[in-house]
Amino acid sequence: MKRKFAVALATSLALASLAGCGGAPASTSSNADAGADTKTDAPADGGSAVDTSAAELNLIIASNQTSLENPYSYGMDKFKEVVEEKSGGKIAVTVHKGTLGENESELIEKLEMGAANLVVASPGFMTSIGVPEIDIFSLEYLFDSFDHWEKCLDGDFGNKMKEIVTEKTGNNFRIMGYWSSSVRDVYGKKAVAKPDDLKGMTIRTQSSQVQQDFFAACGAIPTSVAWGELYQALQQGVVDSAENDYTNFMLKEHHKTDNGKFVSETHHDYTTRLLLMNGAFYDGLTDEQKGWIDEACVAATAEERQVTYRMFEESKKQVIADGATVTENADIDIEAFKAIANPIMDKFAEENNMTAELEMIRSAAK
Repeated sequence: MKRKFAVALATSLALASLAGCGGAPASTSSNADAGADTKTDAPADGGSAVDTSAAELNLIIASNQTSLENPYSYGMDKFKEVVEEKSGGKIAVTVHKGTLGENESELIEKLEMGAANLVVASPGFMTSIGVPEIDIFSLEYLFDSFDHWEKCLDGDFGNKMKEIVTEKTGNNFRIMGYWSSSVRDVYGKKAVAKPDDLKGMTIRTQSSQVQQDFFAACGAIPTSVAWGELYQALQQGVVDSAENDYTNFMLKEHHKTDNGKFVSETHHDYTTRLLLMNGAFYDGLTDEQKGWIDEACVAATAEERQVTYRMFEESKKQVIADGATVTENADIDIEAFKAIANPIMDKFAEENNMTAELEMIRSAAK
């Protein structure tokens, strides 16, 4: 079973690298620096650093984001700060911000190998290693707001998904926290207020089948373009549009291209990202160590979400200041989009025996 899982994981990681579906901005910085970010040498509040010279346990936490201002960076710094403080220096943490790899597939591989202890990743890779249920996070219009998303992920639904991931991966992956990459919107060569406005338009989407099915049902033409090549594809008209959150496309200046200057707040995807740990490694820790790590994960998750929500507003203001045209969410025919999304949700839930989980989410919105 372990061998089959390893083969499936390797295949999944190879496909993920080829898909290039990441939501993370590419960076020109080198990955040669495998050391800790100097920003994490001291607590975020400017206080004195905890002496970890005699640490009993050394942890590595990593994301694929190189920007120090990215929400992931704040969350990882908070984890380091809290776990070192609570443990009195018995646990030391090295933080890697893109320095272990800018592709999530690299981070997952390092987590599996033990070269990293906690990583931030999109959940989609698990669909190829025997966890088709995880693609529920890819369903469009699954959540109505950040509040709805938090209520579900911090409640029964989130707990159920943790159980599914632990069981289906043979404890190779343990969800330690649900992080966000904000909410995704459509941006392209023209404003989009209703599904018909997408007819005939090519749109760069993520590699998830349910997401591609949704945009195809709207009349658009889902297209694969590597994240690092998307600016050029929009500028040269290779694709008519794309979809992502304000912060990510603002940092890559997609809204400054000819085919990216009309932003339509479809709010079709309140994203979920996972803070993952190897379950077997976690189970091998002492109860005291687990307690410190659990507390730090809670604090890190709260920090990452707070920064995500703040940056949504700041990034939107920057996009408008840069001259982009924004169609506000209130002016979008959300019900028309949901009418397309709901049958896709129902079909997915039925095929994957997740009707109860889907009902948990829908009930939480009432």
